[in-house]
Amino acid sequence: MKVILQENVENLGHIGDVVKVAPGYARNYLLPKGFAIEATEKNAKALAHAKKHLEYKKNRVLEAAKAVATKIEAITLTLAHQSGADDKLFGAVTNMELAEQLKAQGVEIDRKRIVLAEPIKQLGEYTAAVKLHPEVTANLKVVVTKA
Repeated sequence: MKVILQENVENLGHIGDVVKVAPGYARNYLLPKGFAIEATEKNAKALAHAKKHLEYKKNRVLEAAKAVATKIEAITLTLAHQSGADDKLFGAVTNMELAEQLKAQGVEIDRKRIVLAEPIKQLGEYTAAVKLHPEVTANLKVVVTKA
């Protein structure tokens, strides 16, 4: 029996693949759980249409991510923190604080998307990676000065 997969099924295939499976496997497992639909002419046409729609949507999201990345690349965040001897900060600059500063600049980013190799605990200039999309990463310049 031929089925069109609607979910990634281990050892069988990925979403959108047309695979041949045993009728019992399809009838008792794949179809009831919603992992697949029967490969009919109507379902194949619906799949082709859905793929086109998903591709268009994916391209739109990618373009939006690239636009936000250019905004972020142009921004340099300057943070004033209290520091002690040897220019060590009292506390640290975290991704949450960077997200708040970006929001104040007009770019709203979830703090989980800002990746710091380690928390910033010294005065100086740093770069933080902002993962906007699996294919788009922006570098944010951060300058920490003495308050």
